Amino acid sequence: MKITRAVVPSLFTVLNIFCGFLSILYTSQGKIELAAWFIILAAGFDAFDGVMARITRSSSQFGVELDSLSDVVSFGAAPSFLVYQAYLFNFGSTGILVSAMPLAFGAIRLARFNVQLVGFDKDYFKGLPIPSQAMTIVAFMLQYYSEGFGLQGWTRDALAPMVVLLSLLMVSNVRYDTLPKFTRRGLKEHPLRALFSVLGAIVVIASEGTLLFAALAAFIVFGVIRYIYEGIAHVLSKVEKEPDEENEVSSIDI
Repeated sequence: MKITRAVVPSLFTVLNIFCGFLSILYTSQGKIELAAWFIILAAGFDAFDGVMARITRSSSQFGVELDSLSDVVSFGAAPSFLVYQAYLFNFGSTGILVSAMPLAFGAIRLARFNVQLVGFDKDYFKGLPIPSQAMTIVAFMLQYYSEGFGLQGWTRDALAPMVVLLSLLMVSNVRYDTLPKFTRRGLKEHPLRALFSVLGAIVVIASEGTLLFAALAAFIVFGVIRYIYEGIAHVLSKVEKEPDEENEVSSIDI
């Protein structure tokens, strides 16, 4: 049996899906916080499989498909079951539908990504990446959920709308930047992206993780604000061009 370089990133991908399974397992046992931590661990393995694929130069279509299947479990099924068991089961059928949204829309988002994939290095994602969606839900749960008490106060009312919003953002056209590559070329092409990524990491570490949800929320909101701004700028540019075109036609007639 021949072992190729592609085994290395695939191993991290398998560890990713295994962590997703453990998250579902612990959620079924009511251990919400532990289940959330396994989703974070899955995100770590998900990041490393891409890094290892670039280091070993073993990026392949097989790796893309395996990664997507793992992500559906770890960042789709696991967060869906997590929010259902944590609180949304109280809403009956509506709670089931809302809880299923990260899984269903995440699968759609990954299918669209795979179909539109051109090359293995991208500067941005179309729609919120499914790991970012899952990490935001997990950060919210770790910050506001307490074993034995669950969610309290406004966090109960905020959970369902947040899940719906994050799910819709995954299949939206909102552009989100990829993580910067800390190479000479990567730093030269995207210095601000690298700077803000480092600052965000420092803030989260210095706060011992308590500001993780705030940092992820800021990242998501920034993408939406930029999308709206670019949309308005595009409309205004079209409006400005129309009078110029009319003037050109009038001058020709004369």
